[in-house]
Amino acid sequence: MPTDGFTTEPSPRSPRVTVRGEARLEVDPELARIGVTVGARGTDRDATLRDLTRRNAEALDLIRSYGEAVERLETGAFTLTPEPARHGRGERVRAYSGRVHLTAELTDFTALGELATRLAERELTRVDGPWWALRPDSPAYARVRRLAVTAAVQRAREYAEALGTTLDALLELSDTGTDLVPPAPAGGLRMAFAAEAVEAAPPLTLEPQLQTASAEVTARFTLHPPAL
Repeated sequence: MPTDGFTTEPSPRSPRVTVRGEARLEVDPELARIGVTVGARGTDRDATLRDLTRRNAEALDLIRSYGEAVERLETGAFTLTPEPARHGRGERVRAYSGRVHLTAELTDFTALGELATRLAERELTRVDGPWWALRPDSPAYARVRRLAVTAAVQRAREYAEALGTTLDALLELSDTGTDLVPPAPAGGLRMAFAAEAVEAAPPLTLEPQLQTASAEVTARFTLHPPAL
């Protein structure tokens, strides 16, 4: 694992203490990701492909209409699969089915519930998620690292005080790890509504799931020689 920090060589007569500092923070998520699967099915390949192309374009336009609330929009796998006839000989095709998978990341969680509901109302469209996350450069990571360092220094001071002395110099500080601790698994949203529904479904109210960031450091100090 990569190590951040610096080291200096201690004096052979300097007593040393090595401690570990740990910290955890629970913070609100900064991003929410949903998966959207747009489908089409029919007995004619070209017609099925046209339906899929149209529904995919409509889903993309709907997602893009939320402007800055959508931070990222990506297209994943595309498939168009012939379904062979169950009976009979030869290579007769009974139907064709197609799918396009989209992924959208949003920063506006109020818009998230509305968008997810509107997407799920579309014909042969499935919505999965949301999956909550912090940005890779989230300030929460810097905060939790500082807390871990503070914890290491405090622990080292307590050991020094137990010996009747004080800390002298920092020899080494290594970053053992800064991680996002995944929350307990929860059943993700999965919706698929008929396009011909009489009334539009009300927007979903989605409560963001807290994210836990953790950090751990190892620190090595020299002590002023205690009078033992």
